[in-house]
Amino acid sequence: MRLLLLAFLGLLFTNIAAQNVVSSIKDSTVIISNIIVSGNKHTKTNIILREIFFKEGDTIATTQLEQKIQESKSFIFNTTLFVTVEIETSKLQDNRIVVIIMVKERWYIFPLPYFKLVDRNFNEWWVNQKHSFERVNYGMKFYHNNLSGRNDKLNIWLITGYNRQVTLRYELPFANKKLTNGFNVGFTSSKQKEINYATSLDNKQLFFKLSDGFARNFNRFDFTFTNRPNQKIRHSFRVAYTSESVNDSVVIKAPNYYGNGLNSLNYIDFSYTFQYLNTNYNAYPTKGFSGALNIYQRGVDKTSNLTQITASTVIATPLFKKWFLRIRNGATIKFPYNDNFISQPLFGYGDFQLRGQEYYVVDGMVGLMSKISVGFELLNFNLKTPAKGNTYNKIPVKVYGKFYSDFGYSYNPYINNNLLNNKLMYTYGLGFDIVTIYDVVIKLEYSFNQLGGKGFFFGN
Repeated sequence: MRLLLLAFLGLLFTNIAAQNVVSSIKDSTVIISNIIVSGNKHTKTNIILREIFFKEGDTIATTQLEQKIQESKSFIFNTTLFVTVEIETSKLQDNRIVVIIMVKERWYIFPLPYFKLVDRNFNEWWVNQKHSFERVNYGMKFYHNNLSGRNDKLNIWLITGYNRQVTLRYELPFANKKLTNGFNVGFTSSKQKEINYATSLDNKQLFFKLSDGFARNFNRFDFTFTNRPNQKIRHSFRVAYTSESVNDSVVIKAPNYYGNGLNSLNYIDFSYTFQYLNTNYNAYPTKGFSGALNIYQRGVDKTSNLTQITASTVIATPLFKKWFLRIRNGATIKFPYNDNFISQPLFGYGDFQLRGQEYYVVDGMVGLMSKISVGFELLNFNLKTPAKGNTYNKIPVKVYGKFYSDFGYSYNPYINNNLLNNKLMYTYGLGFDIVTIYDVVIKLEYSFNQLGGKGFFFGN
């Protein structure tokens, strides 16, 4: 009713139907008379308004209006709460306008069966582990990605199979009236039949497996305080307590797993993370900039002490129609230098991965990485579905082609370093990325590396 009333008033005062303000208003500035949000059946309206770059009563130069609308649209979409986001404007009297934000909500509740490989990536499992279905975890994961309508998340994981894991986690990003502070609290308990206890000289993971029982037990409780003073900046402060241990057989084979022949480690760790996010789409940016800095402190005694500082940036720049350049840079340093194994892993774990080196891992205490991609949009279409209603009656699909080259360097001060330590690593290749609903990115790549290796790699 409110939307119809405003439309009627607009016609009454101006005799002009709803139209695009940027192309129709000749005034140098516009005043935002009202902001209407529609389509949010579960999500609170203030959570959406939190992401936009204007408010009711603002006076905005017409030359800046379109940019603010596009930025607001991107930031609302990057909350991962909506399938689509549209922002339209309607002219009222004089230079006053109404902004109408229309969203279509995602599904938020997912009681999903869980099936995942225990290895680092698909190619590692398929080639080196002979695609053995013994090396999988399975179970159930329950997600509610918008529990109270405030973008808060509840996760419950019950995993069995090759490993055992129970995880409980709740995240509330906006806990105060100003919508700037939040928290994240979680507990994880896991048992592993097999652990990676060392890295071979040719940069392959070495595994130890018990025929009976578990090789490693792990328990962690963590609490994170978050602060988001504006749309683009985020701070997080985390504290955690961890208790972990390995079977005595692991210590016999690898006395430096924890160091000094220890078979267990209990420690408190702290971390601070700063993030700057300003991209058109966080899951697959083709325009914009993001950066992050993480300072991590594990333990306070000589046995567990480790400090790690990691920085990363993503720069995405349009080149010309449907083409873009994306550069991802990363750097990390760990100190004091320590030869226990749990302090050593670097390349091949998490985000430190060169395309074309999926079969390799590289230890080190200092790492540098740069990943350069030139991409272009090949296809952009919608798949029709039998679902009723307008929310899921079509699935958006974008297909990008790309050429890429990655560079990395891992410094290891110890004598027993690996083949790829202390030298420039480089890879290159071409491939396709498929981007679709729920931030899913499927990567199909054919890569070459400096060791003469080449092959097809599948990832997400």
